[in-house]
Parts: sequence; structure tokens; C-alpha cells
Amino acid sequence: MGALAAAIAIGLAALGAGLGIGLIGGRTVEGIARQPELRGPLTITMLMAIALVEAIPIMAVVIAFMVQGR
Repeated sequence: MGALAAAIAIGLAALGAGLGIGLIGGRTVEGIARQPELRGPLTITMLMAIALVEAIPIMAVVIAFMVQGR
């Protein structure tokens, strides 16, 4: 039962991160299309935001393994 709960937790974290990264990327492309001269700063901000969003599923994997190990 613990393995199933861990799999669901990891799956939901990955789904949420995927949606978040998709929204971040889409909004960045939209911003670049509106103001091409801000391409550099927008890209840097996008990459930092993606890194922060991607940290959440990594933490979810670690927590799921810790809970499953009990």
C-alpha cells in the first residue's frame, strides 16, 4: 500500500510541475513576442522559475521514498 501511495504522490508532483513549467514557458514566449528586446532578462527569469518549480517533484520523490521505507 505504501508503494501505491508513493507512486501517486510522485505522479501528482510530476503532473503539477509539468503544468507549471508549461505555463511558465508559454508566458515567457508570449512576453518575448510582445517585447523582443527583453529576450535575455525574460529567459533568465524563466530558467530560474523552472528550476524552482522542478525542485518540488524532486522533494516529493525523496519524501515518498522516506515514507515508503517505514
